[in-house]
Amino acid sequence: VEAKVTCTESSMKVEVAKSSFFGLREDHLRLSDPSNTICSLRTHSNQSHIVAVIPLNACGTQIEEDDDYLIFKNEITTVDDNVNSLITRKHLVEARFYCQYPKRGNVTLGFSAHRKKVTVWEKGFGTFTYQFEFYPDSQFRTMINPSSYPLEYDVGERIYMELDSSSSINNTEMLVESCRAAPYDNPNYHPTYSIIENGCVVDPTVQVHFSSEGQFKFSMEAFKFIGLHDQVYISCSVIMCEGGNPNTRCSQGCINSTSHSSRRRREAVLQTGKHFVSQGPLRLRRSADVEGGGSGMNLNMNLVFIAGCLLAAVGMICGVLIYRAKRSKVKYQPLPLEES
Repeated sequence: VEAKVTCTESSMKVEVAKSSFFGLREDHLRLSDPSNTICSLRTHSNQSHIVAVIPLNACGTQIEEDDDYLIFKNEITTVDDNVNSLITRKHLVEARFYCQYPKRGNVTLGFSAHRKKVTVWEKGFGTFTYQFEFYPDSQFRTMINPSSYPLEYDVGERIYMELDSSSSINNTEMLVESCRAAPYDNPNYHPTYSIIENGCVVDPTVQVHFSSEGQFKFSMEAFKFIGLHDQVYISCSVIMCEGGNPNTRCSQGCINSTSHSSRRRREAVLQTGKHFVSQGPLRLRRSADVEGGGSGMNLNMNLVFIAGCLLAAVGMICGVLIYRAKRSKVKYQPLPLEES
């Protein structure tokens, strides 16, 4: 594949000759996660080249690292007309590309950790926007400033989240079909920790708060993945439906995995497909109390050691003085006179 990759502080630009894709157009190609409009290959492509400009924190870009570099990876693959098709008769193409940035040196990697709004267009539904934000408390008045990301929490501290949707057409409703946590911002990463599944709350600490139309507010206690992962991303799958229609997935709400629905497959005009919205990362804050207790213990041990040394020194000095005093008394004691 003839490709040119340009790495900037906040994005990757890849240019691939269309001849390398066996004549496939940009309509039949996509990035790892094309749900966001900025990830469309139609935006920058021309007659001769497929051109993509990919933010480092979007479009399914994966982050890896070694001792010296941060490596951002993505790929261009083929997509069939029917996304649910099990087979395809088009050429299968995978053009993988990456940018790597040194960890050390005077280089500043300038990309924002905070995820912006996701705008989606779907036939029969028009344009709608999803926004996933975190809040400092249960009042949900002012969202946490994006410049504060990555956010830090203590284990067990409550995290307040809100999913908000807006549509170009009226009379719509939103269903949060699932929410999962993963150590990487990749919807295909496994395993993940389930928070909500099939519209049902799974995590026992989740609380659903009162929400206005087009909103979903919930909270849960912070946790950490077992192992070396020190960060968590929250990804949710959302569906937009025609409001008030009893035949949509949104009207069903929570569906247990053991139950089976007899309803037929939805019509395209009644509800959208699933769209993924993510936010993060969240990091575990190191407890000041634990660190303070550790340093205090070290300080106490040092004091005990010093005090012990001083007591030993005092004991040695006292022993020497007593010994000398005894010798002094013996040396100058007058001898008894012998009788002649």
